Amino acid sequence: MAESPISSTLKKLRKERKLTLKELAERTDVSISFLSQVERGKSGVTLESLRKIADALNVAPSAFFSGSTEHDDWAGRLELFHYKDLSEGIQEADFSPILVTLQPGENKGSAFSHNGYEFLFVTEGVLTVEVDGKQSELAPQQSTMFDARKKHYWFNLTDQPVRFLVVSSKMK
Repeated sequence: MAESPISSTLKKLRKERKLTLKELAERTDVSISFLSQVERGKSGVTLESLRKIADALNVAPSAFFSGSTEHDDWAGRLELFHYKDLSEGIQEADFSPILVTLQPGENKGSAFSHNGYEFLFVTEGVLTVEVDGKQSELAPQQSTMFDARKKHYWFNLTDQPVRFLVVSSKMK
């Protein structure tokens, strides 16, 4: 696995904040060895881990993708997940808009939490959303908003792609 925008940005942001790998690991509940592997481009990062890292560094997840607006395989799963940053490179905003496409069967992962709030709006397909252990389905043109400090995750349990907008706010 070659160095990616995530690996180089992670290292740069960590060093700018004068954090050691150990300190970042403690803030994220992610192992030092895993963070080191991500920084060296030896390992991909999951959505859950990326949110924890972004939160600990006080940046929007889109900070890891500046320089381009579309990122396939950002979590090492090209065939299942597509992410498009809609922030137009603005890092100072108190929110982060992301367009997500989940392919059929994208139901791996576990619930996670982060600071702020999250707004989801489905444009295509049926999205299963789990917040605080409760699952619900959102059809096209339906939305939900919740406190992102509650454990949450999204799934595609259908045989059709699901496309939705995620707007995450940052809590100061």
